[in-house]
Amino acid sequence: MSESNTIMAALRARIGAIEGPRPAEGALFALGAKGLDAQLGGGLPRGRLHELFAAEADDRGALAGIALMLAMRIGGGGKGGPLLWLRQDGGVRAGGGLYGPGLAHLGFDPSRLIEIVAPDEAALLRAAGDAVRCPEVAALLIEPWKASRGLDLTASRRLAVAAEKSGVTVLLLRAEAEPGPSAAYSRWRVRALASAPLEAGAPGHPAIGIELLRHRGGLEGLNAWLEWNRDEHSFQDAPLSGAVLPLSAGRPAGAGDPHRGTGDASVAGRLSA
Repeated sequence: MSESNTIMAALRARIGAIEGPRPAEGALFALGAKGLDAQLGGGLPRGRLHELFAAEADDRGALAGIALMLAMRIGGGGKGGPLLWLRQDGGVRAGGGLYGPGLAHLGFDPSRLIEIVAPDEAALLRAAGDAVRCPEVAALLIEPWKASRGLDLTASRRLAVAAEKSGVTVLLLRAEAEPGPSAAYSRWRVRALASAPLEAGAPGHPAIGIELLRHRGGLEGLNAWLEWNRDEHSFQDAPLSGAVLPLSAGRPAGAGDPHRGTGDASVAGRLSA
């Protein structure tokens, strides 16, 4: 029995060393949506690597939108420290450049943005390795192109360890890519939703659906419909979402979703030139 306990203790220690330290109390950033924040224990940890996947190719705009929104939550709203966005040339040619007025429409000050376009994957990862070690960066967004073979478990682990040391929160944007081995603290799937119109038919808040695929705290399968309030720089539960609910077993995310479709155009059109 004693030998078994010793083995289990050693195993727990090894797992803990691989995963890294748990975030300290007060080191979380809340999303603002009460239902989701409650499920997450108050929010997501700063100084960690978080991975965001577009559910489909057409959700690229929603992916960029929620990354910017999360960066604002991390960095204290529309104003604050610099936001560094590393992009790969192939993705820029496919999806277009970032559009300043569109960023401002979501409540972000474009003067805070530093956009760097890398010619290839190797250059992107080198730049990311340098940037994540700079504690003055409010948030670091890394946007590789498609599968990104070089962004394997080892590369993501390097980013995760560097983020923990520097305190820089890293958001990894994955469009047209499938989840693989990763050291990310949390992993999400993102899709566009149609905005609910405001009074007199005015355009509604940008709406996005998210699904939690993995979380170091053991959470998974959370599904939420969120709106972005640009004036408060905060997410809120979408009127039609009700609450954070687990996905039905055997049902693909978004299948039969009547609210999918026009939301992506509102976000993508604002961010891309």
